[in-house]
Amino acid sequence: MAAAAGSRITERRAIGRRGLKVTGLGLGSAPLGGLYRDLTDEEAFATVAAAWDAGVRFFDTAPHYGHTKAEHRLGDALRHYPRDQFVLSTKVGRRFVPRTTPYDGSEGWQNPLPFQAIYDYTHDGILRAFEDSQQRLGIVEIDILLVHDLEPATHGEKYATYWKQLTDGGGFRALDTLRSSGAIKAVGLGVNQGAPILDALRDFDIDCALLAGRYTLLEQATLDDLLPACEARGVSILLGGAFNSGILARGVQGDLKFNYGAAPADVIERVGRLEAVCRAHDVPLAVAALQFPYAHPAVATVLTGARSVTELQENVASFERPIPAALWTALRDEGLLDPRAPVPKD
Repeated sequence: MAAAAGSRITERRAIGRRGLKVTGLGLGSAPLGGLYRDLTDEEAFATVAAAWDAGVRFFDTAPHYGHTKAEHRLGDALRHYPRDQFVLSTKVGRRFVPRTTPYDGSEGWQNPLPFQAIYDYTHDGILRAFEDSQQRLGIVEIDILLVHDLEPATHGEKYATYWKQLTDGGGFRALDTLRSSGAIKAVGLGVNQGAPILDALRDFDIDCALLAGRYTLLEQATLDDLLPACEARGVSILLGGAFNSGILARGVQGDLKFNYGAAPADVIERVGRLEAVCRAHDVPLAVAALQFPYAHPAVATVLTGARSVTELQENVASFERPIPAALWTALRDEGLLDPRAPVPKD
């Protein structure tokens, strides 16, 4: 399924002020690492190939995904394509070492590789993690390097300690060195909350941030602070989690996952209302959910995960399908959409 000329998928938007541009639709690789269900190598490679055929040229990964499995698989797949035709991002903050205790499955990975993480946001830790990722990917030229999961939700009371590793411990200095030398083109954070991005804007010159959720059809509180701050500073948002872990893809008849866990009752109720309005305008909920965040000028790309060619093709079709303006008006009238939120225009 090749993208049509002028499609949203192949449209390029800049990352910060670095001259780097990404396609409107990107491929996230958590499913390639076995998130919730393991894939065969053949399924993983076919999914990446389908994304390429559709015009996707931005690919994101992380050592955390499948405990290094996703980096191996994505690198193996991408090495078949011309390196100057795609943008690649990965993440630092965890170093992986051979596992010494059994994996308990709590992180959702199915059949991960036999490694475990050591959190390390220091200068030397980031440089070593970057080199490890180059070797796993089999690709030297990594375009974007993101500090992964440095947020209270992950670290709790240790958040301040790890943040000092970035500042006093030289983590930000390592990122600046890599960027200044040309080893990478852009740096940022990869997080699930807006607050750490605001902290980074205060302490360092980031180019972008991968934000999973927090600006979706279901929640738009980041219009209060984060998105205006990023827009003012020229910091690009790489928007992940447009489906809020699945509930906006499948609606209230699906498996009801929200933010990587079971959806609470108030979320289920709100999704049911969103779904009803979408149905009244003959627009699948997933279509509205995938296109909505891309309308904001701070959002450079929307990253979607896919664990099969079919899922990838469904996402491509959802990103391209026309949506009547009346849907967005109806969502605002129902109090389901922040009136400040930009909406897609076909």
